[in-house]
Amino acid sequence: MTPINFSEAVALAAHMTPDRIGASDLERAMTFESWDRRASRLANALLGLGAEKGDRIAVLAYNCVEWLEIYAAVARAGLIAVPINFRLVADEMRFILENCGARLLIVQDALKEPALTFDDLTVIHFGDKETPTGLLGYEDLIATASDRPLDMAVSADDTWTLMYTSGTTGKPKGAIRSHRASAFLSLTTEVELGFSRRDAGLLVMPMCHANSLYFMGALTYCGAPVQVYSRASFDPEHLLKTLADGQTTFTSLVPTHYVMMLGLEAKLRAAHVPERVTKLMISSAPARRDTKEAILDFFRNSGLFELYGSTEQGWATMLQPEEQFTKLGSVGRECVGSKPIRLLDEDGNDVPDGEVGELFSATPYAFDGYWNMPEKTAEAFRGDYLTVGDLARRDEDGFYTLVDRKNNMIISGGENVYPSEVENVIGAHDAVKDVAVIGAPDAKWGERVHGFIVLHQDRSATEGELMAFAKEHLAGYKRPRSLSIIAEDDMPRNATGKILHRVLRDKIADENH
Repeated sequence: MTPINFSEAVALAAHMTPDRIGASDLERAMTFESWDRRASRLANALLGLGAEKGDRIAVLAYNCVEWLEIYAAVARAGLIAVPINFRLVADEMRFILENCGARLLIVQDALKEPALTFDDLTVIHFGDKETPTGLLGYEDLIATASDRPLDMAVSADDTWTLMYTSGTTGKPKGAIRSHRASAFLSLTTEVELGFSRRDAGLLVMPMCHANSLYFMGALTYCGAPVQVYSRASFDPEHLLKTLADGQTTFTSLVPTHYVMMLGLEAKLRAAHVPERVTKLMISSAPARRDTKEAILDFFRNSGLFELYGSTEQGWATMLQPEEQFTKLGSVGRECVGSKPIRLLDEDGNDVPDGEVGELFSATPYAFDGYWNMPEKTAEAFRGDYLTVGDLARRDEDGFYTLVDRKNNMIISGGENVYPSEVENVIGAHDAVKDVAVIGAPDAKWGERVHGFIVLHQDRSATEGELMAFAKEHLAGYKRPRSLSIIAEDDMPRNATGKILHRVLRDKIADENH
């Protein structure tokens, strides 16, 4: 038997616990049975509009419960979901729509303006406002469609999602993920985090991003309810209250989210302690010791997990709660069910422990390649092993520490400088809240190390003080030759909170012209 897909996982939960709340956001809740029926209605409606198996259905929305319906309906109808990052501009969205050949676009009212320019595409509209002329109403389609079972053969190897990467270099690439890969990733996540139907997840990261998609799958496969944090922007006080007042046992956040919550007034924090939360994930950026200690001090009933992964790989490694401080800075070891990670040099040879190599993982849930990009797909794989260009080293106990993205590496005077290493050092200064390091053009050295610094509101530090601090802890060629102290809002980030180093590189390049 092949593993069931996400749609079938919803159907199983509806069979076992039909009256239990299964899908919700901050405004609306559905039982598993209602979720299952609405997914069938939407699936039938999409096919009724002429969509055929394998067609791409693009989705543009902020976080909301409709995402859960759409992902289930698309899987049920044998279609392919193409989530679009809501932070993109119209031209960037159009590139994705044209690149994947989208058949339909489902859009939330708050984001409908770009969709109104896509006059060559059938657009389905949902939200509190009236459906604009020329668009189809999401709720109208669901209300008039049948909830009968679909006569559609969907195999485990069929594609379920086409997720476009953030495009750190060049245009975004569409990562093809099958039902089989998604099922295996869900089951692996359940084992690693100990999920069961007694859990309840709050998805805070954007639903157009792999993090929330993957945890949505893992929770649903074991019959646990999923709530989408339906806020267009991050509100630390509101999130803290939501975690304290609700049934959530698990959520996944980036370090910045935790820092913002823990930075709230002590009186407010004391009034909203999330007692029910037992599992927390931190990922997507390095987390300092003081941040982890503060998280565990406040979320006193919770274990803290950390992972390394990507849209293409799924999870490559996992750091367990008991390893957080014995292996601080590490992203853990291989997840269950995967082959040993390989770290390779530029000639494809395995490097010894302690040395830096490009990280290749081999798991049963890797992606199937990049959409219409066979050359890029070939570059990503070596047999069963997959890379996204990250550099890492392994210690004698088998724990992996990320060094940097290969594309972010700075070459200064012929020496390789890994920005994350420099960032970790400068970030340890008690006045520094956030830091990003890039290579700036330099006539003498080719590139020089340049740092962008965000300071804590109640602290001050000069460029000279920070340079002196770096001098104590870094070799000469690794030290920043220049620094920019900037406001927190000026640090460019993607939808998941990752700092966009390429934007900072472009900024420096423009200043040097």
